[in-house]
Amino acid sequence: MRGLVICEGTLLTNTALRDLAFSDAVTTEAVRWAEQNGPLDDTSAMRAAASRHADGPAQIAERARQLGERIGLLQELDRARQWAPWVLLAMIALIVTAGLGLASSVTGAGDRHINVIVALVSLLGVHALTLLLWLAGLWMPLRFTGNASFGRIWLSLTARVAGGKRGQAPLLVRAATGLVARARLLPWAFGMVSHGIWSLSFAVVLAAMLFALAFRSYTLSWETTILEPAFFVRAVHALGWLPAKLGFPVPDAATVMAAPGAMGAIDHGGQRTWALWLTGCIVVYGLLPRAVLTLWSAAMWRARRKALQPDWREPYYRKLLGRFAALAPAAIVDADPGRTRPDTPEGLAEAQLHDVLFVIGFELPPDTPWPPPALSGLPATGPDVLQVQRIDGSAPARRALLDQLACVQPRTVLLVCHAASSPDRGTERFLREVLAHCGECRLWLADAPNEGTVRRWLDWLSDTGLQRVAASDRLDTALQDAVATP
Repeated sequence: MRGLVICEGTLLTNTALRDLAFSDAVTTEAVRWAEQNGPLDDTSAMRAAASRHADGPAQIAERARQLGERIGLLQELDRARQWAPWVLLAMIALIVTAGLGLASSVTGAGDRHINVIVALVSLLGVHALTLLLWLAGLWMPLRFTGNASFGRIWLSLTARVAGGKRGQAPLLVRAATGLVARARLLPWAFGMVSHGIWSLSFAVVLAAMLFALAFRSYTLSWETTILEPAFFVRAVHALGWLPAKLGFPVPDAATVMAAPGAMGAIDHGGQRTWALWLTGCIVVYGLLPRAVLTLWSAAMWRARRKALQPDWREPYYRKLLGRFAALAPAAIVDADPGRTRPDTPEGLAEAQLHDVLFVIGFELPPDTPWPPPALSGLPATGPDVLQVQRIDGSAPARRALLDQLACVQPRTVLLVCHAASSPDRGTERFLREVLAHCGECRLWLADAPNEGTVRRWLDWLSDTGLQRVAASDRLDTALQDAVATP
């Protein structure tokens, strides 16, 4: 029996997984979601993928590309790539316009009076709320935290513009967000877009506000109806502590208490201190956090982007791997060692041989008469001319016989085999061992039913490299010139 190990295909457990490009991963996942409603006709796609690639994940990705092109996924994904930067630019234009409007609302009042506390809340309030929601989304599974982010809005708008209402946009969005979420990159991906847009917005607001404050005269103050003035003193100092570390001034208690709307009026130095305090608060609590988080999100994306791969352990993918394995041609990875033949023994030298004919019956059927009657007609030239043995092929019997051959060292060995039996590796191994202890070996195929049986043995001897073993179904032919007289 040949020891064959049939390779049935590339399995998940022993496949060297190759990273897919993000677009291929999105297409593969989108096809998976498309087949949730029923499998697609993939006969040609399976054949094409199996012929072009050897490893399972690459085959699955190629199948997805074939099916994705047929159902319009690839075309829509290409349109999304083309539209994505334009949609982002449109959003940035809207944000810049909104930032300019917000700055105008702070500095554009007709009386040029700025309530610093109201201005600070209006500039930082929505920012602080969305930032807290984003930070909460890093540790808590709050799905709504990313739904209203600029990143989510950008993705949804891109998909809508690229695919319209009836396109494959929902599948692509679901696939992309699923891959990003599996890689634990969803808050960082959306955050990179959101924080970047917020940073740009604060930069525009600061630029517009500083331009207005530099070339126009404004009165900055605080007002209250129910709060104590000491509350504003504490609030101004608390909010100004961190900006002061970067060099921004902080109004002292006297400047705060002297603000218009409190008691008395402030001088131009106090106005400048208020303006720089307001600017410092916007920079430290608005612009800097968003800029730092933009860079942090980009770094996290870069560090984890290799994890943007489908989960090949999913039952859907395991089933596809099994189907590709069934299509793979059988490959022998542990070939029959009998096919790599050792050199055929040359036999003993002439000086070592004795003029003896050794007849061996090898694995003959039990009802085969032994010794064969035809042997009785052989010429007798001495007491040691003919020795007859019969073995059943067991290891002890072969070993005992080989020991006897090593002692006798006969000129010729006649191996008698049942012609109707099939030659195997055991027969080949025994022939090689016999050849090492004699001058020549001949094979008598007893009871051969037809020429085809003899041809099978002759072909086997040729295939195994034992051509020097003469074989025949006739005893006289097998023994021609076998008994030589010294």
